[in-house]
Amino acid sequence: MKRNTIRYSALGLAVGLGLAMTAAHAQSTQAQAGVTPASEATTLDSITVTARRRSESIQDVPVAVSAFGEEQLKDLQANNIDGLQGAVPNLNIVQGRGSANSVNAFIRGIGQPDALQTFDPGVGLYVDDVYYSRINGALFSLFDVQQVEVLRGPQGTLYGKNSTGGAIKVTTKNPFDDTGGAVELTGGNHGRAEGRFYVSGQLSDTVAASVAGAWLTHDGFIEDRISGRDYNDDDTRAIRAKVAFQPTDEFRATLSIDHTRQDASLSLGRPTAPLRQTDLVLGTVVLLPAPEGEFDFTARTSFRPDQGQELKHSGISLAAEWELSDAALFKSITSYRQLETSSFIDIDASEFELGDVLVALDQDQVSQEFQLQLDNGRNLQSTFGVYYMKENVPSYQEAYADDLFAAAGTPISFLRTIDDDLTTESIAAFAHANWEFVPTWTLAAGLRWTRDTKAYDRSTSTFWGLPGLDETVAFSAKKSWTAWTPSVSLQKAFSDNLMGYVSANRGFKSGGFNGRANSAADAAAPDFDPEFVWTYELGMKGSSSDNRLRGSVAAFWSEYKDFQARVSQDVGTFPVLNAAELEIKGIEFEGTALLGETTTLSGQLGYLDAQYKRFDDFRLDPAYPGFDPNVNHDHVPFSPEWTARIALQHGFPLANGGMVSVGGDVSYRSDTWLSVDNRDALSQDAYTLVGAYGVWDSPQYTWQVRAGVRNLTDRTYKVEGQEFASVANIQTAYYGWPRNWYVSVRYNF
Repeated sequence: MKRNTIRYSALGLAVGLGLAMTAAHAQSTQAQAGVTPASEATTLDSITVTARRRSESIQDVPVAVSAFGEEQLKDLQANNIDGLQGAVPNLNIVQGRGSANSVNAFIRGIGQPDALQTFDPGVGLYVDDVYYSRINGALFSLFDVQQVEVLRGPQGTLYGKNSTGGAIKVTTKNPFDDTGGAVELTGGNHGRAEGRFYVSGQLSDTVAASVAGAWLTHDGFIEDRISGRDYNDDDTRAIRAKVAFQPTDEFRATLSIDHTRQDASLSLGRPTAPLRQTDLVLGTVVLLPAPEGEFDFTARTSFRPDQGQELKHSGISLAAEWELSDAALFKSITSYRQLETSSFIDIDASEFELGDVLVALDQDQVSQEFQLQLDNGRNLQSTFGVYYMKENVPSYQEAYADDLFAAAGTPISFLRTIDDDLTTESIAAFAHANWEFVPTWTLAAGLRWTRDTKAYDRSTSTFWGLPGLDETVAFSAKKSWTAWTPSVSLQKAFSDNLMGYVSANRGFKSGGFNGRANSAADAAAPDFDPEFVWTYELGMKGSSSDNRLRGSVAAFWSEYKDFQARVSQDVGTFPVLNAAELEIKGIEFEGTALLGETTTLSGQLGYLDAQYKRFDDFRLDPAYPGFDPNVNHDHVPFSPEWTARIALQHGFPLANGGMVSVGGDVSYRSDTWLSVDNRDALSQDAYTLVGAYGVWDSPQYTWQVRAGVRNLTDRTYKVEGQEFASVANIQTAYYGWPRNWYVSVRYNF
């Protein structure tokens, strides 16, 4: 019963604020008739988003979108982008599979089930409108962010790259708008020590510049039970410089340069199933039995202390805008990015060499987007655009498995080396129009044409400790995929404070090539087809006329086809299947209420019913030699049925003009499956997390002291999984942070 408390509480909040949305229409009518609202002195801050590539109130956009400003991110205690976990309905965003520098993001059950670079993300990530094509390097610190928007549902007719699940859009501070600066120091347990700064100002009437930087370190929360060495740590240094030009009222441009460097130890998990060795004489030998009891945050590894995870991530972009007339705006977004990683990953998370790998990427991408925005000043707005991106991802990988095979107890050495190179070229053209054809009724429609071309070269060499078994498998392939992705919505403004909409959107994620094609059979047919999704949505957004209540609710239904599933077949064989069709239904609610003058109550609630309509998996045939009765497809991974959160904040004004604020939140996530094969060991029961914080602000907001604790009840819970059951029965789980606290001091100038 306890695990359901947060769910029912959030549901009650949803109903209460939902009724307030309906009442908003009546309040608005009263106000128009001359009835004064109960309070006009204190209101919720307005929220402006650019979900449709133009600035609009979040309450007027017919899109399911969540938005967080700098202060809201602090109250979420979000240090990295994965700090959004729990704060957005039906969003799953965590650090990715044994990597200190990648992110695993799912929205409404759609994401990227395999971390390999040959798969495209299902959730698009944008920083200042620049698309990040890899999940590596996407787990960045939020150190100079103005706003984060999370768009749920397919995105394509207005965004640079198609995204089937949704988009996360990060906007950093503008040198003209965010003048001044700040310095912040943070310390906490687990050796946490951080420093951040931001400084911005105008160099002249037409030029402004800013510099932001961060140095983030902590010792990690997993320890070697023998040596005492720490894992899952961090040492990240990041800097971003911007120069903004505005020589005339009609032209403005911003040049941005950023660089991030990370040096971390291994990110270790816990083996959740018995690890097995195949002995050619003795048969199957259990090297490590399945663990018992709760995870104690200790681990072992076969890697040396100097074998960790490194990242260098840099980019430069130029965004320019020309006001061609009062009705026309032209935009250009030019970007170049480079990503280098060298990561040792202990997939089996043990002292044995069973699934130990080195993955080294040297990726670069160039992109160009042009937009023409037209507005007749009355009832018609439109956007026309073209987009181009070219990406090169050469990589080198090694796999070590000296303990995987043996002969009468004597290990047989095993090494696999992989050289591959993926080139992707994406070309798109899109158009979108917003037409208020009669007062209070608005029709929006868009269409996108996309052509993705990929060329892939791969060579895999396997070296055994037995003569005559070494082999090399190599292939080259090239293929193109083309798609049309429309969108349409109909919106009705019932009053100044209440609107409703219906929409339909199609999403597309291009096909690709199997980056784990290690056998001749896999190399003979290495490509897989694109994914498509249609999402139909019904939504309502409203606020009270005194702007003390605000909320939104959306119901959606998605038809998801040709799901790209990487499965584990035999030793070293991992085919990719366009195996499944899914039906995904759900309801989402977000609401905020201002109680009194300094008390804010907010809540989010997400319900998700994700089901496979079919899953064509040859391994489930009892006649198949590798038939495994432990595999099933009863659950869609990373798609908990319920996600919910309640947050409360109260401020205590001080006599000298300062403020003391206290706040906290409770978030709930129901049962979650962490692998496509639904392995019991890689599932997480429902759990609840609690956070709390306190803030002191000096008069004029010059000084701020903040202290907080996350995972207050010290809950142990899994967030990710690695499933390679055909290799030594590897089923590794990764865990969220145990209880952790911090204190930060900030000076604003």
